[in-house]
Amino acid sequence: MTVSGIDAQALRPHAEDAFAAELEALAAADDRPRPERWRLSPWAVATYLLGGTLPGGGPVITPKYVGPRRIVEVAVATLATDRALLLLGVPGTAKTWVAEHLAAAVSGDSTLLVQGTAGTPEEALRYGWDYARLLAHGPSRAALVPGPVMRAMERGAIVRVEELTRVPADVQDTLITVLSEKTLPVPELGEEVQAVRGFNLIATANDRDRGVNELSSALRRRFNTVVLPLPATAEAEVAIVARRVEQLGRSLDLPAVPDGVDEIRRVVTVFRELRDGVTADGRTRIKSPSGTLSTAEAISVVTGGLALAAHFGDGVLRADDVAAGILGAVVRDPATDRLVWQEYLETVVRERDGWKDFYRACREAAA
Repeated sequence: MTVSGIDAQALRPHAEDAFAAELEALAAADDRPRPERWRLSPWAVATYLLGGTLPGGGPVITPKYVGPRRIVEVAVATLATDRALLLLGVPGTAKTWVAEHLAAAVSGDSTLLVQGTAGTPEEALRYGWDYARLLAHGPSRAALVPGPVMRAMERGAIVRVEELTRVPADVQDTLITVLSEKTLPVPELGEEVQAVRGFNLIATANDRDRGVNELSSALRRRFNTVVLPLPATAEAEVAIVARRVEQLGRSLDLPAVPDGVDEIRRVVTVFRELRDGVTADGRTRIKSPSGTLSTAEAISVVTGGLALAAHFGDGVLRADDVAAGILGAVVRDPATDRLVWQEYLETVVRERDGWKDFYRACREAAA
Protein backbone atom coordinates (compact mmCIF):
# COMPACT_ATOMS: atom_id res chain seq x y z
CA MET A 1 0.00 0.00 0.00
CA THR A 2 1.36 3.43 -0.88
CA VAL A 3 0.54 7.01 0.00
CA SER A 4 1.43 9.51 -2.74
CA GLY A 5 3.72 6.85 -4.18
CA ILE A 6 5.44 6.30 -0.81
CA ASP A 7 5.26 3.05 1.14
CA ALA A 8 2.68 3.56 3.90
CA GLN A 9 4.94 1.54 6.22
CA ALA A 10 7.82 3.99 5.86
CA LEU A 11 9.58 4.51 9.17
CA ARG A 12 9.62 8.27 8.64
CA PRO A 13 7.18 9.47 5.97
CA HIS A 14 8.02 12.67 4.14
CA ALA A 15 6.21 15.75 5.44
CA GLU A 16 3.93 15.93 2.41
CA ASP A 17 2.77 12.36 3.10
CA ALA A 18 2.58 12.48 6.89
CA PHE A 19 0.51 15.69 6.83
CA ALA A 20 -1.26 15.21 3.51
CA ALA A 21 -4.73 15.73 5.02
CA GLU A 22 -3.74 19.09 6.53
CA LEU A 23 -2.14 20.25 3.29
CA GLU A 24 -5.23 19.26 1.29
CA ALA A 25 -7.54 21.03 3.72
CA LEU A 26 -5.43 24.17 3.62
CA ALA A 27 -5.34 24.12 -0.19
CA ALA A 28 -9.13 23.77 -0.34
CA ALA A 29 -9.73 26.65 2.08
CA ASP A 30 -6.96 28.89 0.74
CA ASP A 31 -8.37 31.72 -1.38
CA ARG A 32 -5.41 34.07 -1.12
CA PRO A 33 -3.00 34.87 -3.98
CA ARG A 34 -0.34 32.22 -4.57
CA PRO A 35 3.03 32.78 -6.23
CA GLU A 36 3.37 30.82 -9.42
CA ARG A 37 3.74 27.05 -8.87
CA TRP A 38 3.15 27.36 -5.12
CA ARG A 39 0.69 24.80 -3.76
CA LEU A 40 -0.42 27.24 -1.03
CA SER A 41 -0.43 30.99 -0.48
CA PRO A 42 2.23 32.43 1.84
CA TRP A 43 -0.46 32.87 4.51
CA ALA A 44 -1.43 29.19 4.27
CA VAL A 45 2.21 28.07 4.35
CA ALA A 46 2.74 30.03 7.58
CA THR A 47 -0.48 28.56 9.02
CA TYR A 48 0.73 25.07 8.15
CA LEU A 49 4.02 25.68 9.99
CA LEU A 50 2.57 27.47 13.02
CA GLY A 51 -0.78 25.71 13.33
CA GLY A 52 -4.25 27.15 13.57
CA THR A 53 -7.86 26.72 12.52
CA LEU A 54 -9.29 27.07 9.05
CA PRO A 55 -11.94 29.61 8.08
CA GLY A 56 -15.32 27.93 8.14
CA GLY A 57 -14.11 24.92 10.11
CA GLY A 58 -12.23 21.84 9.03
CA PRO A 59 -9.36 19.96 10.64
CA VAL A 60 -7.16 21.75 13.15
CA ILE A 61 -3.72 22.42 11.70
CA THR A 62 -1.10 21.14 14.14
CA PRO A 63 1.94 23.35 14.75
CA LYS A 64 5.13 22.05 13.13
CA TYR A 65 7.28 24.80 14.62
CA VAL A 66 6.89 26.40 18.04
CA GLY A 67 8.60 29.77 18.09
CA PRO A 68 8.20 33.42 17.13
CA ARG A 69 5.62 33.83 14.38
CA ARG A 70 7.66 36.56 12.71
CA ILE A 71 10.51 34.14 12.04
CA VAL A 72 8.23 31.89 9.99
CA GLU A 73 6.66 34.84 8.19
CA VAL A 74 10.08 36.21 7.19
CA ALA A 75 11.18 32.76 5.98
CA VAL A 76 8.05 32.30 3.87
CA ALA A 77 8.22 35.83 2.47
CA THR A 78 11.86 35.25 1.50
CA LEU A 79 10.90 32.20 -0.57
CA ALA A 80 8.39 34.35 -2.45
CA THR A 81 11.22 36.64 -3.60
CA ASP A 82 14.33 35.97 -5.68
CA ARG A 83 16.54 35.52 -2.60
CA ALA A 84 17.44 32.13 -1.19
CA LEU A 85 16.81 31.29 2.47
CA LEU A 86 19.51 30.35 4.99
CA LEU A 87 18.23 28.86 8.26
CA LEU A 88 20.91 29.36 10.88
CA GLY A 89 21.02 28.18 14.48
CA VAL A 90 22.68 25.91 17.00
CA PRO A 91 22.15 22.15 16.52
CA GLY A 92 18.70 21.00 17.50
CA THR A 93 16.76 24.19 16.70
CA ALA A 94 14.61 22.42 14.07
CA LYS A 95 16.34 23.88 11.01
CA THR A 96 15.98 20.69 8.96
CA TRP A 97 12.43 20.17 10.23
CA VAL A 98 11.38 23.70 9.24
CA ALA A 99 13.10 23.44 5.84
CA GLU A 100 11.37 20.15 5.07
CA HIS A 101 7.92 21.47 5.97
CA LEU A 102 8.47 24.69 4.03
CA ALA A 103 9.35 22.67 0.92
CA ALA A 104 6.36 20.37 1.44
CA ALA A 105 3.93 23.28 1.82
CA VAL A 106 5.31 25.35 -1.06
CA SER A 107 6.13 22.67 -3.63
CA GLY A 108 4.39 19.56 -2.36
CA ASP A 109 7.75 17.80 -2.48
CA SER A 110 10.43 17.86 0.21
CA THR A 111 12.65 15.20 -1.41
CA LEU A 112 14.81 17.51 -3.53
CA LEU A 113 17.70 17.41 -1.09
CA VAL A 114 21.48 17.74 -1.06
CA GLN A 115 23.09 16.57 2.18
CA GLY A 116 26.20 18.63 2.77
CA THR A 117 29.33 16.92 4.06
CA ALA A 118 33.06 17.52 3.86
CA GLY A 119 33.09 15.13 0.90
CA THR A 120 30.19 16.63 -1.05
CA PRO A 121 31.36 16.88 -4.69
CA GLU A 122 30.52 19.66 -7.11
CA GLU A 123 28.34 17.23 -9.06
CA ALA A 124 25.94 17.00 -6.12
CA LEU A 125 25.10 20.69 -6.55
CA ARG A 126 25.14 20.69 -10.35
CA TYR A 127 24.77 17.47 -12.35
CA GLY A 128 26.52 14.21 -13.08
CA TRP A 129 26.90 11.88 -16.05
CA ASP A 130 25.81 8.41 -17.06
CA TYR A 131 29.35 7.29 -17.83
CA ALA A 132 28.31 4.34 -19.98
CA ARG A 133 26.47 6.67 -22.36
CA LEU A 134 29.13 9.33 -22.03
CA LEU A 135 31.88 6.93 -23.13
CA ALA A 136 29.76 5.39 -25.86
CA HIS A 137 28.29 8.53 -27.43
CA GLY A 138 30.05 11.51 -25.86
CA PRO A 139 28.36 14.38 -23.96
CA SER A 140 24.64 14.54 -24.65
CA ARG A 141 21.47 15.49 -22.87
CA ALA A 142 20.62 11.79 -22.57
CA ALA A 143 23.89 11.14 -20.75
CA LEU A 144 23.42 14.01 -18.31
CA VAL A 145 22.11 13.08 -14.86
CA PRO A 146 20.38 16.09 -13.24
CA GLY A 147 20.99 16.67 -9.54
CA PRO A 148 18.36 17.95 -7.10
CA VAL A 149 19.22 21.61 -7.79
CA MET A 150 18.82 21.21 -11.55
CA ARG A 151 15.56 19.27 -11.16
CA ALA A 152 14.17 21.98 -8.88
CA MET A 153 15.15 24.67 -11.41
CA GLU A 154 13.40 22.82 -14.23
CA ARG A 155 10.26 22.15 -12.19
CA GLY A 156 10.01 25.47 -10.36
CA ALA A 157 10.28 23.82 -6.95
CA ILE A 158 12.12 24.24 -3.65
CA VAL A 159 15.45 22.46 -3.21
CA ARG A 160 17.13 21.99 0.18
CA VAL A 161 20.85 21.99 0.96
CA GLU A 162 21.56 20.68 4.45
CA GLU A 163 24.64 21.73 6.44
CA LEU A 164 25.92 24.12 3.80
CA THR A 165 28.95 25.17 5.87
CA ARG A 166 30.19 21.57 5.92
CA VAL A 167 30.54 21.68 2.12
CA PRO A 168 34.01 22.69 0.82
CA ALA A 169 34.16 26.39 -0.03
CA ASP A 170 34.90 25.88 -3.74
CA VAL A 171 31.88 23.57 -4.03
CA GLN A 172 29.66 26.06 -2.16
CA ASP A 173 30.47 28.72 -4.72
CA THR A 174 28.92 26.55 -7.42
CA LEU A 175 25.64 27.99 -6.17
CA ILE A 176 26.54 31.63 -6.85
CA THR A 177 25.48 31.59 -10.52
CA VAL A 178 22.39 29.55 -9.69
CA LEU A 179 21.26 32.02 -7.03
CA SER A 180 22.26 35.25 -8.75
CA GLU A 181 21.54 34.54 -12.43
CA LYS A 182 18.97 31.77 -11.85
CA THR A 183 20.76 29.69 -14.44
CA LEU A 184 22.98 26.61 -14.40
CA PRO A 185 25.51 26.46 -17.24
CA VAL A 186 26.26 23.08 -18.86
CA PRO A 187 29.48 23.93 -20.73
CA GLU A 188 29.96 20.37 -21.99
CA LEU A 189 26.80 20.78 -24.08
CA GLY A 190 27.05 24.50 -24.74
CA GLU A 191 23.71 24.89 -22.96
CA GLU A 192 22.24 26.23 -19.78
CA VAL A 193 19.28 25.38 -17.59
CA GLN A 194 17.21 28.39 -16.59
CA ALA A 195 15.14 28.30 -13.43
CA VAL A 196 11.41 28.61 -13.94
CA ARG A 197 9.14 30.56 -11.61
CA GLY A 198 8.66 28.91 -8.25
CA PHE A 199 12.28 27.80 -7.90
CA ASN A 200 14.14 28.68 -4.74
CA LEU A 201 16.67 27.18 -2.36
CA ILE A 202 16.65 26.62 1.39
CA ALA A 203 20.01 26.00 3.07
CA THR A 204 20.70 25.17 6.69
CA ALA A 205 23.83 25.73 8.76
CA ASN A 206 24.54 25.60 12.46
CA ASP A 207 26.33 28.20 14.56
CA ARG A 208 28.91 25.72 15.78
CA ASP A 209 30.14 25.21 12.21
CA ARG A 210 31.14 28.83 11.75
CA GLY A 211 34.70 28.85 10.50
CA VAL A 212 34.63 25.24 9.29
CA ASN A 213 33.83 26.27 5.72
CA GLU A 214 32.67 29.84 6.08
CA LEU A 215 30.42 31.10 3.30
CA SER A 216 32.09 33.51 0.95
CA SER A 217 30.76 37.06 1.03
CA ALA A 218 29.55 36.65 -2.56
CA LEU A 219 27.50 33.59 -1.66
CA ARG A 220 26.23 34.96 1.65
CA ARG A 221 24.81 38.01 -0.16
CA ARG A 222 22.54 35.68 -2.13
CA PHE A 223 20.82 34.50 1.05
CA ASN A 224 18.41 36.05 3.46
CA THR A 225 19.49 34.63 6.83
CA VAL A 226 16.91 33.67 9.43
CA VAL A 227 18.20 32.61 12.85
CA LEU A 228 16.16 29.93 14.62
CA PRO A 229 16.52 30.35 18.39
CA LEU A 230 16.30 27.75 21.11
CA PRO A 231 12.87 27.61 22.83
CA ALA A 232 12.42 30.73 24.92
CA THR A 233 10.88 29.05 27.96
CA ALA A 234 11.04 25.66 29.65
CA GLU A 235 7.30 25.15 29.13
CA ALA A 236 7.64 25.77 25.40
CA GLU A 237 10.49 23.26 25.21
CA VAL A 238 8.52 20.69 27.22
CA ALA A 239 5.60 21.09 24.81
CA ILE A 240 7.88 20.62 21.79
CA VAL A 241 9.51 17.51 23.24
CA ALA A 242 6.17 15.99 24.30
CA ARG A 243 4.63 16.55 20.86
CA ARG A 244 7.54 15.08 18.94
CA VAL A 245 7.87 12.13 21.30
CA GLU A 246 4.18 11.38 20.82
CA GLN A 247 4.57 11.51 17.02
CA LEU A 248 7.67 9.32 17.08
CA GLY A 249 6.00 6.89 19.46
CA ARG A 250 3.10 6.45 17.04
CA SER A 251 5.40 5.89 14.05
CA LEU A 252 7.43 3.32 16.01
CA ASP A 253 4.32 1.59 17.41
CA LEU A 254 5.40 2.33 20.96
CA PRO A 255 2.60 2.17 23.53
CA ALA A 256 1.55 5.49 25.00
CA VAL A 257 3.19 6.05 28.38
CA PRO A 258 0.96 7.82 30.90
CA ASP A 259 2.23 10.67 33.06
CA GLY A 260 5.38 10.95 30.98
CA VAL A 261 5.31 14.75 31.00
CA ASP A 262 6.85 14.85 34.48
CA GLU A 263 9.98 13.05 33.29
CA ILE A 264 10.03 15.16 30.14
CA ARG A 265 10.01 18.27 32.30
CA ARG A 266 12.95 16.96 34.34
CA VAL A 267 14.97 16.11 31.22
CA VAL A 268 14.29 19.55 29.76
CA THR A 269 15.19 21.24 33.06
CA VAL A 270 18.54 19.39 33.23
CA PHE A 271 19.36 20.23 29.62
CA ARG A 272 18.44 23.90 29.95
CA GLU A 273 20.38 24.38 33.19
CA LEU A 274 23.53 22.72 31.85
CA ARG A 275 23.16 24.58 28.57
CA ASP A 276 22.71 27.97 30.27
CA GLY A 277 25.29 27.42 33.02
CA VAL A 278 22.86 28.42 35.75
CA THR A 279 19.98 26.77 37.62
CA ALA A 280 16.41 27.62 36.72
CA ASP A 281 16.01 29.83 39.80
CA GLY A 282 19.17 31.76 38.86
CA ARG A 283 20.81 31.14 42.23
CA THR A 284 23.57 28.68 41.36
CA ARG A 285 26.18 28.94 38.64
CA ILE A 286 27.18 25.59 37.15
CA LYS A 287 29.63 24.39 34.53
CA SER A 288 28.44 23.51 31.04
CA PRO A 289 29.53 20.33 29.22
CA SER A 290 30.97 20.27 25.72
CA GLY A 291 27.78 19.01 24.04
CA THR A 292 24.93 21.16 22.73
CA LEU A 293 22.16 19.54 24.81
CA SER A 294 19.61 20.62 22.23
CA THR A 295 15.88 20.08 22.09
CA ALA A 296 16.47 17.37 19.49
CA GLU A 297 18.71 15.50 21.94
CA ALA A 298 16.06 15.80 24.65
CA ILE A 299 13.57 14.25 22.23
CA SER A 300 15.99 11.39 21.59
CA VAL A 301 16.54 10.79 25.32
CA VAL A 302 12.81 10.69 26.08
CA THR A 303 12.03 8.48 23.06
CA GLY A 304 14.69 6.01 24.21
CA GLY A 305 13.22 6.09 27.70
CA LEU A 306 9.76 5.52 26.23
CA ALA A 307 10.99 2.35 24.52
CA LEU A 308 12.58 1.10 27.75
CA ALA A 309 9.43 1.76 29.77
CA ALA A 310 7.18 0.11 27.20
CA HIS A 311 9.27 -3.02 26.56
CA PHE A 312 11.26 -3.58 29.75
CA GLY A 313 9.35 -1.67 32.42
CA ASP A 314 5.84 -1.39 33.76
CA GLY A 315 4.64 1.04 31.09
CA VAL A 316 5.28 4.16 33.18
CA LEU A 317 8.14 6.46 32.17
CA ARG A 318 10.44 6.77 35.16
CA ALA A 319 13.81 8.29 36.03
CA ASP A 320 15.54 4.92 35.45
CA ASP A 321 14.34 4.95 31.84
CA VAL A 322 15.88 8.32 30.95
CA ALA A 323 19.01 8.30 33.14
CA ALA A 324 21.27 6.40 30.73
CA GLY A 325 20.15 8.55 27.80
CA ILE A 326 20.92 11.75 29.71
CA LEU A 327 24.36 10.43 30.64
CA GLY A 328 25.12 9.69 26.99
CA ALA A 329 23.93 13.14 25.89
CA VAL A 330 25.86 15.05 28.58
CA VAL A 331 29.13 13.10 28.74
CA ARG A 332 30.58 13.48 25.23
CA ASP A 333 34.16 14.10 26.40
CA PRO A 334 34.83 11.61 29.24
CA ALA A 335 37.82 13.59 30.50
CA THR A 336 35.88 16.79 31.26
CA ASP A 337 32.15 16.20 30.87
CA ARG A 338 32.01 13.42 33.47
CA LEU A 339 33.31 15.82 36.13
CA VAL A 340 30.78 18.46 35.07
CA TRP A 341 27.96 15.92 35.31
CA GLN A 342 29.03 14.60 38.71
CA GLU A 343 29.32 18.11 40.11
CA TYR A 344 25.84 18.98 38.79
CA LEU A 345 24.36 15.85 40.35
CA GLU A 346 25.90 16.53 43.75
CA THR A 347 25.34 20.28 43.97
CA VAL A 348 21.98 20.66 42.22
CA VAL A 349 20.06 17.41 41.69
CA ARG A 350 20.83 15.88 45.07
CA GLU A 351 19.39 18.86 46.96
CA ARG A 352 16.29 19.33 44.79
CA ASP A 353 12.94 18.41 46.35
CA GLY A 354 11.20 15.52 44.64
CA TRP A 355 14.27 14.51 42.63
CA LYS A 356 15.71 11.77 44.88
CA ASP A 357 14.68 9.00 42.45
CA PHE A 358 16.25 10.92 39.58
CA TYR A 359 19.46 11.44 41.55
CA ARG A 360 19.75 7.73 42.40
CA ALA A 361 19.02 6.66 38.81
CA CYS A 362 21.64 9.01 37.38
CA ARG A 363 24.21 7.91 39.96
CA GLU A 364 23.61 4.26 39.09
CA ALA A 365 23.82 4.97 35.35
CA ALA A 366 27.16 6.73 35.83
CA ALA A 367 28.63 4.03 38.07
